[in-house]
Amino acid sequence: MSLDELYRQVILDHYRKPRHAGHIEGADARAEGVNPLCGDEVTVELRIEDGKVTDVAVRGRGCSISQASGSMMADKLIGLSTTEIDELVHQVKRLLDIEPGDSGVDPERPGAVLGDLEALAGVRRFPVRIKCADLPWATLQEALAGVG
Repeated sequence: MSLDELYRQVILDHYRKPRHAGHIEGADARAEGVNPLCGDEVTVELRIEDGKVTDVAVRGRGCSISQASGSMMADKLIGLSTTEIDELVHQVKRLLDIEPGDSGVDPERPGAVLGDLEALAGVRRFPVRIKCADLPWATLQEALAGVG
């Protein structure tokens, strides 16, 4: 199996079986995001206690890339502080070539740095899909912007 096939399978698995899908009643942070180019939608909700995420819910509708990106993101957030999440967001944006710099991913060790999120690296070859992959991350940043 090639690395591209492995990444494709990871994205399809998260799309078909999204992690942390649902709703958090009385969430501490919440935002809704829409990609106006394609109509993809994502809602991100967080429960934050003592500065760390204790629960996350992501739901939406749209293409496999946007929904899988949200599922992979949700899998990574529990237990992270808002500062750690901020660094993770920038690392993913570097992986997607949205921000300049090195994502820190080691091509010789697939998944060793960012886990399933590294499957999003393949999106860079399809510039029109980058906004789809970024939608949950931009929505997460908006949700955290309201946390004091």
